[in-house]
Amino acid sequence: MATTMEQPPPFARELLRWRTARRVSQLELASRAGTTQRYVSFIERGRSVPGRAVVLRLAESLGLTLRERNALLLAAGYAPAFAESSLDAVELAPVRQALDGILEGHLPYPAVVAGPRGELVAANGAFDVLAEGAAAELLEPPVNVLRLALHPRGMASRVVNLDAWGRHIIENLRARALRSPDPLLDGLVEELTGFLPPLSEPGEEYLGFAVPLRLRCAEGELRLLTTLTSFATAVDVTLAELHLEAFLPADAETAEILRKRDAQRR
Repeated sequence: MATTMEQPPPFARELLRWRTARRVSQLELASRAGTTQRYVSFIERGRSVPGRAVVLRLAESLGLTLRERNALLLAAGYAPAFAESSLDAVELAPVRQALDGILEGHLPYPAVVAGPRGELVAANGAFDVLAEGAAAELLEPPVNVLRLALHPRGMASRVVNLDAWGRHIIENLRARALRSPDPLLDGLVEELTGFLPPLSEPGEEYLGFAVPLRLRCAEGELRLLTTLTSFATAVDVTLAELHLEAFLPADAETAEILRKRDAQRR
């Protein structure tokens, strides 16, 4: 008489899926989480049911986002540990004020706060140099700064090095999607890739991870470097998924143009 193999419970399957995706051995995961390989093996085979604290340790050891940690807790039968608040919530008012202060303090240079798929949350006054000449539909809420950056009717028509800079953006998004699978992000990557010119060999100005944005504006050509800052210690899903993108001048001419624009704006 044939016997059927009993399927491991949802948490066991999810733990194995994430461990495989992260290319982490049972021994390495056990070491990171402060437990034993035998115990991890028992969990993945459905022979042991971990407590809530152990689930959180395993999720943290795998480098999961707060959203993914909540999902793993649910798979194990526990309530989520991390809140997902609206940015309009009263309890996040101090955070909003801090973000406004950071954006204002970065002037005269552009800076934006965006969500995980490029959703614009906030920007400072210098954002106008990025949005200059963009089609009206790209600037209607909700604005997506990634689409604005690479769309032919957005910034792309003014980006001198669109090939190198655009590929840099796409590869960063693909790396994020590989680490934290997201069908919506995959769709966005496919859309944005279609905006770029055919792939060519890197030119002499290609600097690998440091691809400067060369952007034409009314006053001349800007050369900008970008920095990305995430809120790594956040314990709220919404905040953890935000990032601050700040643009810095790569030469004195760019700094002067942006200073003059800021003075005129004020």
